[in-house]
Amino acid sequence: MDSTEFDDADFSPGLLLWRVTNRWQAAQRSALKPLGLTHVQFVLLASLAWLESDSPVTQKQLADHAATDVMMTSQVIRALEGMGLVTRAPHPDDRRARALVVTDDGRALANRAIVVVERCDRDFFAPVALNTAVLVRLLGELAQPPG
Repeated sequence: MDSTEFDDADFSPGLLLWRVTNRWQAAQRSALKPLGLTHVQFVLLASLAWLESDSPVTQKQLADHAATDVMMTSQVIRALEGMGLVTRAPHPDDRRARALVVTDDGRALANRAIVVVERCDRDFFAPVALNTAVLVRLLGELAQPPG
């Protein structure tokens, strides 16, 4: 290919990130499957459980925290609600909004899933364990919104 700046595709950071992301997502899907959760369901359920301790959480706040699309977040919350893991209640401060609440079953599942996900992460990142702090710092820089 003439128009690339790389002599070898294996030196493209974007392609490498794509490959790593796909492998990591596959590992997470496999780890969460026995719990009956998809990875995005886990992320939103665990994020909601984390945020809920401060004050009532809106769908927009949850989407912002998890860096997910608001419409997709709505669909996933509906699925979690159908599974009995989340409820929506009137928001005490905003008549237009709904407060998302993790049920007891949802909190118990989130706690079990966190253990599974963190174990999966430990296993997945084991080959670079000595550089985990550097990797986390670099990923944190890339995760920041532009500007």
